[in-house]
Amino acid sequence: MTTHLNNNKIFDNTTVPSKLVYWLTANGSLTSLLENKAGQPLKVVPTFEGFKRLNLTQKKQIGLTGQALNRPLMAWVREVLLYGDDATPWLAAQSIFPQTSLQGNAKRLKHLKNTPIGYVLFKRQAKLPNVRTIMNTVDGWQRQTLYSWYGRQLLISETFLQAFENTL
Repeated sequence: MTTHLNNNKIFDNTTVPSKLVYWLTANGSLTSLLENKAGQPLKVVPTFEGFKRLNLTQKKQIGLTGQALNRPLMAWVREVLLYGDDATPWLAAQSIFPQTSLQGNAKRLKHLKNTPIGYVLFKRQAKLPNVRTIMNTVDGWQRQTLYSWYGRQLLISETFLQAFENTL
């Protein structure tokens, strides 16, 4: 079932916890909001960085259709844990940068290491054009946002873990 919350698509039959609505639907830099909540910079711990071949679901998520879905597509994938004010991660995040998007200024997205992606994406713009989907996963509530950054498509999935919910 698809419902809508503040112009965001929600794919789930359960109700979004009211304490998470703000965080799931916030526009602009989630990094900045989380750092304000933590009272300090986020700690970013990469768990994977490298090229991967996208599966069918991921291709659809970045907006491919038709014959493009049948062609192999490589992307730079970055998976990280984000820590707020303690030793337990608040969020698990995955960023997908199609190889065709890694041109010009976007090349630096392959070299973020421990830098929050929000520092790069929202450096010059407070908000970016995006399409967001919200869903409940086994790890927690997740927002998947397809951003258009200087004409390049970037898919960022952020899962709010129980440790974060416990701080609300």
